[in-house]
Amino acid sequence: MKKKGLSSKEKEFCRLYLNLADSEKAAEKAGFTGDFAKAGNVLLSRKDISEEIERLCSLQRKSMSKMAAVGYQRLAFGSIADAVSLLYMESPSPDMLRKMDLFSVSEIKRPKDGSMEIKFFDRMKALEKLSEGESGDGAVSFYEAICRSARTLSEREQEKT
Repeated sequence: MKKKGLSSKEKEFCRLYLNLADSEKAAEKAGFTGDFAKAGNVLLSRKDISEEIERLCSLQRKSMSKMAAVGYQRLAFGSIADAVSLLYMESPSPDMLRKMDLFSVSEIKRPKDGSMEIKFFDRMKALEKLSEGESGDGAVSFYEAICRSARTLSEREQEKT
């Protein structure tokens, strides 16, 4: 009789493997027992597990690309009004600072003379990234590397059997 779907433990292993890139730690944290390294390798060698990792990888890749695009949009088109207001405040409270939108601020300095310097992220670079469609490529390539690793390990284990 063929097993239907992955168990919750196996799904958790896939999720953890994608985040940790370490099959031994993923097996341990997912709740498997015994030799975690062996359990992780056995799981990675299964086709259904590697397919689930690839599915999760694809979802995360899309999600990270969207998050990066939203971040670039905020940098390119966001307001700097709160940062400018900050320049004119004597000593803002932590509560006031928490309510401010300072997403576009890259650095704040208060030199000894009591003035304040605020540097912003480069709006032109954010616009270039948006127009190039390269939102989040660094994070995406990391997840693609994990997917390729899982696929390679799975293929090697299948060749052994």
